[in-house]
Amino acid sequence: MPATDYQGSSSTHFHPSPFSSFGRSLLSLRRDIPAVHAGAAMAAVSGEEADLEAFQRHVAAHLADLRSGEDELLSIEWIRRLLEAFLLCQEEFRVVVALARRRGGGMSPASEKMVGDFYERAVKALDVCNAARDGVDQVRRWERLAGIAASVLLVAPAGEIHEGQLRRSRKALSDLSVLLIDDAAAAAAAASSTTVTSFLSSHRNRSFGRAAARFSPSRTTANSSSSSSSSFRSLSWSVSRNWSAARQLQAIGSGLTAPRGHEGGMAAAVYAMGCLLHLTTWALVAAVPCPDRAAAAAPAPPSRAAAFPWAPPLLALQERIAEEGKRKERRNSSGLLREIHALERCTQRLAEAIDVAAPTFPLSGERDAKLREAAAELAAVCAAMRDGLEPLERQVREVFHRIVRSRMEGLDSPMLNAD
Repeated sequence: MPATDYQGSSSTHFHPSPFSSFGRSLLSLRRDIPAVHAGAAMAAVSGEEADLEAFQRHVAAHLADLRSGEDELLSIEWIRRLLEAFLLCQEEFRVVVALARRRGGGMSPASEKMVGDFYERAVKALDVCNAARDGVDQVRRWERLAGIAASVLLVAPAGEIHEGQLRRSRKALSDLSVLLIDDAAAAAAAASSTTVTSFLSSHRNRSFGRAAARFSPSRTTANSSSSSSSSFRSLSWSVSRNWSAARQLQAIGSGLTAPRGHEGGMAAAVYAMGCLLHLTTWALVAAVPCPDRAAAAAPAPPSRAAAFPWAPPLLALQERIAEEGKRKERRNSSGLLREIHALERCTQRLAEAIDVAAPTFPLSGERDAKLREAAAELAAVCAAMRDGLEPLERQVREVFHRIVRSRMEGLDSPMLNAD
């Protein structure tokens, strides 16, 4: 996603909510402060500080909605809602900053520096967007192979699944297993599990090392007689080969400290956006395949959390995502996305059903039914992935473009360019 690509992207990318509402007036921003506090707030603080207080309450509302929403944590729909919340808050933050700059005298040099520092921090998230986009594309490749494995069994009439169809489904699952598991995960799985089928075990140990752990199934339908490892080429990531999601997240969170008591409301708003940016990028890296994602540490809890209305829901989300990563069945996964876990589970089940069915032909009614049930379950997961991955990728691109646009607007600000 080159930085120059953002222009004109809005017509082709997913927009979960109309952004025209962000151009709200100061009065409408202030009106969002609860009525019980409105009088005291307006009497005690200036117009800018009232806007910034309202902004923090909006961040808290978005995070609370993510915490209590109906979508499962780390599902495709939940990740899209998280990205939407970031876009909404980032756009409102941009409006608040623009309004503060237009007031008499403009923002103080200290506030300008804090805003500039945030946009510099946000620029570090561009590589995360690129890696996440590649990760989504990788998951799409997995879905295609899994779809082949399921569809070749489901298209056969009842009671007429033959050896050739089982062989083709097995080949697709074999190729998929090479993509899903690298050497480190294979060793961990072999040491901790005694129930892995001989079919999957024989292919997990043939996966490549971490330096080449990502592959492209561009030739999965050709040269079917060749080995699984030779039928894939290394995936060309848009980030450098030695890029690390863990190091990038560390850079995004570096120096992220709560404002001191004497600093104004803009410092608190910048801190809120910094914490939200860190949470969003960390959750995205945790959800989809990214280089060195497993080493990424959870963001540090917000300093002086009690002082910020958005801190409790943010902390709750961080804890839930961290707990999800600690679950035994998820530790060796290529991503914490719910759909990835479902794909791995359904792939395992179909492989086991094939192992049971393969020795005897024709298949008995019971074996045929179990094989079709496992294939149908995997096909349903693939269908859900197909429906969700494309809009998710578009939304990742939208985050990228909006960060670029906001940074360019900041560089073009007359306040920053004034002599």
